[in-house]
Amino acid sequence: MEKKKSSATSSSGASDSLVNLVWFGAVAYALFLFLFNAYVIRLQAIQEYGPVIHEFDPYFNWRATQYLYENGYKKFFTWFDHKVWYPLGRPVGTTIYPGMQFTAVFLKNYVFGESMTLNDICCYIPAWFGVMATILVGCIAYETSLSVNSGGTLVGVAVDALKGKYTKSNDMTSKSVTKRFFGFESPAVECAVFAMGFMGVVPAHLMRSVGGGYDNESVAVTAMSGTFYLWLRSLRNGEKYNYLFGILAGLAYFYMAAAWGGYIFVLNMIGAHAAFLVLMGRFSTNVYLSYTLFYAVGTVLAIQIPVVGWSPLKSLEQLPACAVFVGYQLLYYCEGMRKKNKWGRKEAWKFRIQVFGVAAVLGTMFIMAVTPKGYFGPISSRVRGLFVPHTKTGNPLVDSVAEHQAASQQAYWQYLHMLCFMAPVGFFLILFRFGDSSCFLFVYAVAAYFFSHKMVRLILLAAPISSSLGGIAVGRIVSWSTSVLLGEGDQPVEKKETKSETKSKSEGKKKKKASSSSDESMAGFKAISDGFNQASNSYEGKIVKSIAAVVMCVSLYMQATTFSTYAWRISASLSNPSIILKGQTRDGNIIKVDDYREAYWWLRDNTPEDARIMAWWDYGYQITGIANRTTIADGNTWNHEHIALLGKALTGSVEEGYQIARHLADYVLIWGGGGGDDLAKSPHLARIANSVYRDHCPGDVTCRAFGFVDRQGTPSPMMERSFLFNLHSHKLRPGVEADPTKFQEVYRTKYGKVRIFKIIGVSRTSKNWVEENRKCDAGGWFCPGNYPPGLKEILDKKKDFAQLEDFNRGTKDDDYQKEYFENLNNPELAKKRARMNEKHEEEMKAAQKPTETKEKKTLSDEEKIEIYSTWEDTADTTLMWQIVTTNAVDDLKRWLDQDPGAAWLRSADGRGPMWWAFESKNQDIVSTLMMAGVPHTDKDKNGLSPVDLLKE
Repeated sequence: MEKKKSSATSSSGASDSLVNLVWFGAVAYALFLFLFNAYVIRLQAIQEYGPVIHEFDPYFNWRATQYLYENGYKKFFTWFDHKVWYPLGRPVGTTIYPGMQFTAVFLKNYVFGESMTLNDICCYIPAWFGVMATILVGCIAYETSLSVNSGGTLVGVAVDALKGKYTKSNDMTSKSVTKRFFGFESPAVECAVFAMGFMGVVPAHLMRSVGGGYDNESVAVTAMSGTFYLWLRSLRNGEKYNYLFGILAGLAYFYMAAAWGGYIFVLNMIGAHAAFLVLMGRFSTNVYLSYTLFYAVGTVLAIQIPVVGWSPLKSLEQLPACAVFVGYQLLYYCEGMRKKNKWGRKEAWKFRIQVFGVAAVLGTMFIMAVTPKGYFGPISSRVRGLFVPHTKTGNPLVDSVAEHQAASQQAYWQYLHMLCFMAPVGFFLILFRFGDSSCFLFVYAVAAYFFSHKMVRLILLAAPISSSLGGIAVGRIVSWSTSVLLGEGDQPVEKKETKSETKSKSEGKKKKKASSSSDESMAGFKAISDGFNQASNSYEGKIVKSIAAVVMCVSLYMQATTFSTYAWRISASLSNPSIILKGQTRDGNIIKVDDYREAYWWLRDNTPEDARIMAWWDYGYQITGIANRTTIADGNTWNHEHIALLGKALTGSVEEGYQIARHLADYVLIWGGGGGDDLAKSPHLARIANSVYRDHCPGDVTCRAFGFVDRQGTPSPMMERSFLFNLHSHKLRPGVEADPTKFQEVYRTKYGKVRIFKIIGVSRTSKNWVEENRKCDAGGWFCPGNYPPGLKEILDKKKDFAQLEDFNRGTKDDDYQKEYFENLNNPELAKKRARMNEKHEEEMKAAQKPTETKEKKTLSDEEKIEIYSTWEDTADTTLMWQIVTTNAVDDLKRWLDQDPGAAWLRSADGRGPMWWAFESKNQDIVSTLMMAGVPHTDKDKNGLSPVDLLKE
C-alpha cells in the first residue's frame, strides 16, 4: 500500500514538473515574441525613411542634444539661445526638461562611442525605451496580481474602513494561486506577459515611441511606468524592508521630472493613491514610510532641475501631493500617540481632529500671508482645460492645437482598440482582487480616463493602465483555462470530519471572531461561490468548464490576431515622419516628397548666417534644427504676446505685415500646397493675434471675419487683404501677386510645398539696434533682447493676455473671455455677425465718399409675407434671438440696414423678434421693429401674441 502511495506521489511530482516545464517554455516564448514585436514595430519608420528625426518638437530636442554633446552640461545650463524667439531669445538651459538629452549623450559617450552617430542614437531611443516601458508595465501587472497584493475586495476593505478596523495582511492574501518555477506565481506571470503583449503594440503608446520620434514622451512613459512599479513594489505585503523601494521610486520620479512636464501627473497620481489608502483604512507604518521616502527623495532631487525649481512647493498643480505628505506626518504622529496611550477609537478620533484642526489653522494663516506676495503659481491653461465643463481653455493659442481637443469614442477605439473592452474586464476583476498595490490600478484607471477624455493627447497616459488591466483580464482567463484543461483546478470531494478535526475547528472559533469583517461582509457571496464551486467540480461541471475554457482561448486568440494586425497597420501610419511625405503621381508611381527639408537646406546654404526667418511658430524648431537660422518663434510657445505679434504680421494687411516683418526678419517662409498649409491654419493665427491686439478684428474676438466663406476656398475680404494670403497665393490665384517693391520670391520647392520670399527694404537700423541692446544680468549669460524702436507704435496697441487662472495679475479680461466662449460655442452665429460687421464697415466707408449715393434697401409686401409665413429654426433666428434678448440695438439696426427682411423672421414656434422683445421688456428693440412695420398683435403657435408675453 505504501509503495503504491509512494509511486503515485512520484508520478504526480513528475507530472507537475513536466507541466511547470511546459508552462515555463510557453511563458519564455511569449515573452520573447512580445518584446521582439515591441521593438520591430517601432522601427518601420527607420527602415522606410532611414534615421530621420520626425515632426517639429523632436528637432528642438535634437538641437539641444547636439549642443549638450558639443559644449558640456555647464554651458548647457547657461545657454541663452539668440537664434530663437528673435529678438527676445530664450534661456534654453533653464526652460528645458533635459532628461532625454542627457540620456542620449550618456549613451553616445559611454555605450556606443564612435560606433553610432548621435543622430542615430536619438532616432533609436524611442524604440529602446518603448521596449523598456513594455517590460515595466508587465512588472506593474505582475506586482498587482501577486497573491499577497490581491486577496481582498473593494467592498470588504471599505466596510472595514467604515467600522474603523484594519484589514490584516493575511486577509489581503489570495489563496487561489499556483507556484511555478523559481517561486513565480500563476496567474501573476500570465498577467504580466499579456500586459507586455498589449503595451508593446498598443497604438496609444506607439504614437509617441516610433523610431525617429525623438520626443520627451518617448522616454517619459518609461520613467512613469518605472516610478509606478517601484511605488507599488514598496507596498508589497509581508516584507519587512520593502518600503526602501520608496527611495528607488523617488529616484525614478526624479528622472521623470527631468524628462517631461507630465511628471506632475505622476506625482499627483501617487499622492492620490496614498490618500486613497488612508480613506480605505490601509494606512500603516509601511505605507507611511514608502510615501514619505518617495516624496522626500523625489522632491529634493526634482527641485534641482532648473525648469522645475521650487514649483513642487509653490505650484497649485503640485501642492495636493505636498498636502498628502504633510497629512501623512500628522497622521503618523496621531497613530503613535494612540498606540502609546492605548486610546480607543473615540479618543483617537478626538485627538486627530485636534491635531488636524491646529494644522488647518496654521496652514490657512500661511496661505493668507504668502498669497498676496504671489507665492503660489497659477494653474496652467492646459491643466485648467482639463477641469472646465467646456472643451476650450479660453486661450486661443492652446485651443489652436488639435491634440488639446477632447477625445471622442472613435479616438479611444483608434488608439486602444480591443483594450476598450478588455481593460474594463480587468478593472472589474481588481475590485475582487483588492490590495494596497492593486487598488492603485483602480485610482489610475479613473484618473486616466477622466484626463484622456478631456484631451486626446492624454490617451498616451491611458496606455500603461489599459495594458495592465487588459493583461490582467487575459492573464487570469488564460491561467484559469489552462488549469481547467490540465485538471489543476479540480477539488477533491469533502470527507467527513474526524473528532480531532472537529475539536481543532472548535478551538479556532475565537480566531474567527477576531478576524476581519471583510469576510463577514462577503459571507453571502462566499456561500454562492461555494455552491458554484461544488457544482463546477462535478463531472458535468468539468465538461462545461473545459468547453468554456477552449471557447475563451480560441476567442482571445482570434481577437489578439485582429489586434496585432490593426496595431501594425496603425504603426505604419504613425511612422510617417511628416517632414517627408509619400505621394502618388498621375501614372501611379509612389514618390517621396522631401520639400520641407529641401527648403531648410536651401536656407542653410543660400542665406547669411545671421539671416532671420519669419514663419509660423510650428516650423521654428525645424528651421533652427536643420537650417541653423534665426526664427521669430517656435513650438515652445512661452510668450503669448510675441506669437500674437507674429500672427498680426501674417494675418494683417500687406502693408501692416510688411512694416512688422521688415523690422524682425530678412526672409518669409510659407507652407503651401493645400492640406494643413499656412492658409488653412491662418484663422487660428488671426484669433491669437486678436487676443492681444484687439484692433486686429474689432468687435469680433474669435476673428470669424478672417477665413474661407465657402467650401471652394473663397477667402473672406479680410483674408484676401492679408500679408499671408498674398504671399501664399502669389501668382497661383488670378490677380494675386506680391508687391515687388516689398517681396521677392527666391525659392520654391519641387512640389510647391514651401515658398521663400526675401523681404525688400529690411531695416538695418532695427537689426543693429537689437544686436547692440541686449541686457545681461550679473551672471553674464542671461541676455534677453528687446524689440527695436521701429515697432513701438504697433506694440503700444497690445494688451497683455490675461490667463483665466492667473490670480497673481491685477487685471482681468472677463468681457473678452465671455465673448470668446460664446463665439466658440456657436461659431456659425459668430461668423455671421462678423460678416455683418465687416459689410457694415464697408458700407460706412462707401457712404463717406461724396460722389456716391446710397439707397436704403426696402422689401415689397409680398417679400414680407413670404418671410413672415415661414416658421423654422435657423442660424438667423438664433442670432436674432440673441441680439434681441441682450438688447443689442446697434447690432439690430446694422442688420436691418443690410437686410430689412430680418425683422420678419419667425422660428418654428411661430415667434419672432417682436415676441422676444416684449418677453425681454426691451422697449428700444420694440420701437425699432415697429418702425420696420412688424405687427405686435399676431399669434404664435400657442395662440399668444407679443403683448400676451408682456402680461406674463
